[in-house]
Amino acid sequence: MRVWVDQELCTGDGLCVQYAPEVFEFDIDGLAYVKDPDGELLTEPGAQVSVPPELRLPVIDAAKECPGECIFHSESAKPS
Repeated sequence: MRVWVDQELCTGDGLCVQYAPEVFEFDIDGLAYVKDPDGELLTEPGAQVSVPPELRLPVIDAAKECPGECIFHSESAKPS
Protein backbone atom coordinates (compact mmCIF):
# COMPACT_ATOMS: atom_id res chain seq x y z
CA MET A 1 0.00 0.00 0.00
CA ARG A 2 1.11 3.56 -0.76
CA VAL A 3 0.00 6.75 0.97
CA TRP A 4 0.25 10.47 0.26
CA VAL A 5 -1.11 13.73 1.67
CA ASP A 6 -2.67 16.58 -0.31
CA GLN A 7 -1.40 19.61 1.61
CA GLU A 8 -3.94 21.88 -0.12
CA LEU A 9 -6.65 20.01 1.81
CA CYS A 10 -4.73 19.56 5.08
CA THR A 11 -6.24 21.38 8.07
CA GLY A 12 -3.32 20.66 10.41
CA ASP A 13 -5.42 18.84 13.01
CA GLY A 14 -2.74 16.22 13.57
CA LEU A 15 -4.83 13.07 13.81
CA CYS A 16 -2.61 11.41 11.23
CA VAL A 17 0.48 12.08 13.32
CA GLN A 18 -1.30 10.59 16.35
CA TYR A 19 -2.42 7.49 14.44
CA ALA A 20 0.82 6.79 12.56
CA PRO A 21 3.79 8.94 13.65
CA GLU A 22 6.10 6.57 11.75
CA VAL A 23 4.43 7.67 8.48
CA PHE A 24 3.17 11.24 9.05
CA GLU A 25 4.80 14.36 10.45
CA PHE A 26 4.19 18.11 10.49
CA ASP A 27 6.53 20.50 8.73
CA ILE A 28 7.15 24.08 9.86
CA ASP A 29 4.15 25.21 7.77
CA GLY A 30 1.84 23.29 10.16
CA LEU A 31 0.76 20.81 7.47
CA ALA A 32 1.16 17.04 7.44
CA TYR A 33 3.56 15.23 5.13
CA VAL A 34 4.65 11.62 4.71
CA LYS A 35 8.02 10.31 5.83
CA ASP A 36 10.21 7.79 4.06
CA PRO A 37 11.35 4.63 5.87
CA ASP A 38 14.44 6.49 7.14
CA GLY A 39 12.23 9.14 8.76
CA GLU A 40 12.99 11.87 6.21
CA LEU A 41 10.09 14.24 5.62
CA LEU A 42 9.03 14.32 1.97
CA THR A 43 7.79 17.83 1.23
CA GLU A 44 7.36 17.57 -2.54
CA PRO A 45 3.69 17.88 -3.58
CA GLY A 46 2.20 14.41 -4.10
CA ALA A 47 5.14 12.60 -2.48
CA GLN A 48 4.10 9.10 -1.56
CA VAL A 49 5.59 6.29 0.50
CA SER A 50 5.06 2.58 0.88
CA VAL A 51 3.31 1.58 4.08
CA PRO A 52 4.72 -1.41 5.99
CA PRO A 53 2.11 -4.12 6.66
CA GLU A 54 2.06 -3.43 10.40
CA LEU A 55 1.12 0.23 9.79
CA ARG A 56 -1.63 -0.33 7.21
CA LEU A 57 -4.50 -0.19 9.71
CA PRO A 58 -3.28 2.98 11.48
CA VAL A 59 -2.79 4.70 8.09
CA ILE A 60 -6.27 3.65 6.91
CA ASP A 61 -7.74 4.87 10.20
CA ALA A 62 -5.90 8.18 9.85
CA ALA A 63 -7.34 8.63 6.35
CA LYS A 64 -10.86 7.83 7.58
CA GLU A 65 -10.68 10.21 10.55
CA CYS A 66 -8.88 13.09 8.82
CA PRO A 67 -11.10 16.21 9.02
CA GLY A 68 -9.51 17.64 5.87
CA GLU A 69 -9.92 14.37 3.95
CA CYS A 70 -6.40 14.94 2.63
CA ILE A 71 -4.88 11.47 3.14
CA PHE A 72 -5.04 9.12 0.19
CA HIS A 73 -3.95 5.51 -0.03
CA SER A 74 -3.83 2.95 -2.78
CA GLU A 75 -2.71 -0.59 -3.31
CA SER A 76 -0.68 0.65 -6.28
CA ALA A 77 1.14 3.83 -7.29
CA LYS A 78 -0.79 7.08 -7.54
CA PRO A 79 -2.05 7.75 -11.06
CA SER A 80 -0.28 10.55 -12.92
